[in-house]
Amino acid sequence: MHMLILMKNLLFTALPGSVSRSGDIIELIKGATPVGKFTIMILLIFSIISWAIIIFKLSEYAKAKKNSLKFVEYFRKSNNFSDINKYASMMRNNPLSKIFRYGYRELSLRKGAKDNPGGINLDNIHRSLLRASNSEITRLERLNGFLATTATVSPFIGLFGTVWGIMSSFQEISNMGQANLTTVGPGIAEALIATALGLFAAIPAVIFYNLLLNKLKVIIASMEDFTLEFLNVSVNLR
Repeated sequence: MHMLILMKNLLFTALPGSVSRSGDIIELIKGATPVGKFTIMILLIFSIISWAIIIFKLSEYAKAKKNSLKFVEYFRKSNNFSDINKYASMMRNNPLSKIFRYGYRELSLRKGAKDNPGGINLDNIHRSLLRASNSEITRLERLNGFLATTATVSPFIGLFGTVWGIMSSFQEISNMGQANLTTVGPGIAEALIATALGLFAAIPAVIFYNLLLNKLKVIIASMEDFTLEFLNVSVNLR
């Protein structure tokens, strides 16, 4: 009970006062134990990398969606696959243009065998389109796993820092033979910082991982729709 009272006083009195006197929370981090500093450093690295991935993936998905809409519009307006292929080759970060190029290449090979009894084999074209789709899905999914890892691991790393900080406080009490804010302050401050950083890294990772997953599902749905549309157009070429 006495320990809880000291923690409450530290949280609502000692921490704000010490932070205001030192100017920022850096002074508290400097006073942490080596293990505490290492834990904080890991959490900061996780957080920085996660935000970099979030910004990159949001931009990547936005461009992929925009370029895909432009390509579909051009595809539906043009009746010349050769012109569409040239247009597709100029577009980057466009899943649909890559799917079209795979399908167009397979279609061109099969058209060369049009006089044969087999003619154009739509199953082969479909498999080619699926390979392109899977390749694009794999590309678009990269780095998302790190966000999932951050969301899962960061709270536990923060919890480890919290437990270590409290253990350090109890060690100081044992060494000093008394319990006061001066004795337990650094350890509890270290514990609170680790907890806060663990949540700071995990919460955005969870939110944006789910957001990016939903955006990816929309792109995948557009890829599936385009695959069917390409096959329907290919039927008329048989």
